[in-house]
Amino acid sequence: MKIWISKDKQDLGRRAAGQAAHLIREAVAAQGRATIVVATGASQFEMYDSLVAEPDVDWSKVEAFHLDEYVGLPDTHPASFRRYLAERFIAKLPTPLAAFHPINGDAADPAAECARLAGLLGGRPADALLCGLGETAHLAFNDPPADFEAEDPYLVVPLDEACRRQQLGEGWFPKLSAVPKQAISMSVRQIMRAAAVVCTVPDERKAAAVQAAVDGPVTPDVPASALQDHPNCAMFLDRESSKLLK
Repeated sequence: MKIWISKDKQDLGRRAAGQAAHLIREAVAAQGRATIVVATGASQFEMYDSLVAEPDVDWSKVEAFHLDEYVGLPDTHPASFRRYLAERFIAKLPTPLAAFHPINGDAADPAAECARLAGLLGGRPADALLCGLGETAHLAFNDPPADFEAEDPYLVVPLDEACRRQQLGEGWFPKLSAVPKQAISMSVRQIMRAAAVVCTVPDERKAAAVQAAVDGPVTPDVPASALQDHPNCAMFLDRESSKLLK
């Protein structure tokens, strides 16, 4: 794992976006297309602002998959990750993507939705997977203790109270009872299959999670610690999120 520490969120976003764009350009040059996985959350704001402005990225050759989404939430809801990506990423691209495969969180059968997404992936690893980590070091919506063994690319997972309180604290929901208790998430195994991971984590409130994920043992109790074993993971931090690192 490579660690980059920036002076502020804007610099962090530029650096992370630069790395993501580099990986996409490399994949398109090598194989004529790129497959990426895109994440959401407040931690990704500055990264997407910079990524959509990166030069010489042929987005028409990029196929994007969605990292996670709440179960039962329509895409009209302010907290919908599909809505987030549509507004903050897809709508701002200079040219349309080759394809975008959102997770339909309000699908009638979440398990069938997982199977649909797995079929679209067709066993492919992502060329670049963009993510953050949660205040409990959750990776995507894989809360502790995460399932490190599940082979399915997408899973229906429960959301623990700490994770749900983070979503409340970030202002996505008016009260805790409104935060869904389940999500569809890319599995840890599928995340680890990505050729490269760009993990963007600003803010002091993530400092303890960053320390546990980077300095602690690899354990399902700290889901993001799995990234220690990834052969090509770059974690972009700011001074606040990195303050507890050894």
